[in-house]
Amino acid sequence: MLTQIYVALHYLKEIYYFMIIGYILLSWFPNARESFIGDLLGKVVEPYLRPFRKIIPTIGFIDLSPIVALLALNFVVEGLYQVIAFIVRLFL
Repeated sequence: MLTQIYVALHYLKEIYYFMIIGYILLSWFPNARESFIGDLLGKVVEPYLRPFRKIIPTIGFIDLSPIVALLALNFVVEGLYQVIAFIVRLFL
């Protein structure tokens, strides 16, 4: 059961990871974020990126907040792995 939870969390993390990367790549093309896919990704990804954009300033035209957001996503999922493992060990 624990392995299934890890696998599910891993796949969810990977899907969201690639959604963020796709949203970032859409910013390189003119009017791509105004498309259906850009709008859909924006509704899912932008609420997560917004707090990072408030904290981390842009350097020229480079926005470093998505990189920090991806690192934070990895840390959160790793933390969830550890918390779930701890809870499961309590009941075994």
